[in-house]
Amino acid sequence: MAMNKIVESPTRLPAFKGVTIALSKGRIFDDTTPLLKAAGITPLLNPETSRELILPTNQDDVRLVIVRASDVPTYVQYGAADLGVAGRDVLMEQGGGGLYQPLDLNIARCKLMVAVPKGFDYEGAIRRGARLRVATKYTEATRNHFAEKGVHVDLIKLYGSMELAPLTGLADVIVDLVSSGNTLKANNLEAVEEICSISARLIVNVAAWKLSRQRLAPIVAAFARSVGSA
Repeated sequence: MAMNKIVESPTRLPAFKGVTIALSKGRIFDDTTPLLKAAGITPLLNPETSRELILPTNQDDVRLVIVRASDVPTYVQYGAADLGVAGRDVLMEQGGGGLYQPLDLNIARCKLMVAVPKGFDYEGAIRRGARLRVATKYTEATRNHFAEKGVHVDLIKLYGSMELAPLTGLADVIVDLVSSGNTLKANNLEAVEEICSISARLIVNVAAWKLSRQRLAPIVAAFARSVGSA
């Protein structure tokens, strides 16, 4: 007689009882550090030198998790983090569903721009109704932008080195984030149209905000005061 096997449920790590904040390395982490300090939160490890992905802080009930910039909304949406800092570009691509966005932090500022090789007649191509090949990481924002203009485009999804696409004939134009514009100039490209301004937002898990507002509200308020005084 066959014996039924008992399948055990996977053992889960005990849930963290405090506040978890999701951040990405680099500019957003650096620009968020003064805001954390205003809320009395100081990371005890530097993500640029530490291999740890969960960083303790000077407050036992607050920790930071270091994830890819594009993953921050996912960690917050599914409750693995209570708060996070994400660029508007990432939120536009992912839709921001299930997230409360109480603050524009006015950090990590740049612009989402259309850029072309120097000498390319972008306005003429638009007037003629030409079908453009557009290379971008930001397909949703790009699709919406050109649809509003009534321009037909073929989107080519890339994840980096966007400037290479028109130089190799892969695309006619690119849509990318532009800060100083130096990378465009170095590759003989120029920005010709702004789609929107980009900055980082504070995002909050909707359920956490309802259930743990007493713990989260002071952090949000400290961020708001710091942004307002900047």
